[in-house]
Amino acid sequence: MIVLNRFQVAAEQVDSFANQARAAVDVLSSREGFVSADLGRNLDDPELWTITTRWRDVGSYRRALQGYESKVTVVPLLSLAIDEPSAYDDVDLVGQNFPRRA
Repeated sequence: MIVLNRFQVAAEQVDSFANQARAAVDVLSSREGFVSADLGRNLDDPELWTITTRWRDVGSYRRALQGYESKVTVVPLLSLAIDEPSAYDDVDLVGQNFPRRA
């Protein structure tokens, strides 16, 4: 599964945001079920950033947000994210899982 969080980050906050993001990914990457993480910056709107993480399953992601370390490092960062759904299921575009048009 994929978790995509978007953030609006003013130019003067980029260093602080990057440090928070790095610390949060360090915590998340130590959790069972973590697969990968990417930090991205929009090419057309440099104040728009993403943190994309991949997980073995949704339960792994939800459990990764529990515990003291996540509550003091990850949750404060996620509270800055744009308020929108962030959890996505992987869809196999080639295989059987992709919905086909009638």
